[in-house]
Amino acid sequence: MDDVKIGEILAPTGERENSRRAENVRRRFWQTLKRAARQVPFIEELVAGYYCALDRQTPTRVRGILLAALFYFILPLDTIPDFIAAFGFTDDVAVLAAALNAVRPHIKPVHREAARQALEKSL
Repeated sequence: MDDVKIGEILAPTGERENSRRAENVRRRFWQTLKRAARQVPFIEELVAGYYCALDRQTPTRVRGILLAALFYFILPLDTIPDFIAAFGFTDDVAVLAAALNAVRPHIKPVHREAARQALEKSL
């Protein structure tokens, strides 16, 4: 991640960009998660962050941070392309970990419960 800094990825954007990212994340999150499941050591927290990002009651700044990280996660060609075995999601994990650490107090029990239920059904 020499060329791209995590802070640049997670930088605030406008509501229009957040809406665009939210739509893309909704559409591609689960298929990407299934491919990355073995490489993400905090999968339940990641899914809870997904639900937090899509929750309209989550503060805009927090939603923006999470949507930026999730959007980066679903991009197949980022700093380290996701199709590279064993290494493809390492940059994604770093970005996701930074985002989740920054917003952890905003991930509520309802988001965590939704994550547990979704993971029981889908993985």
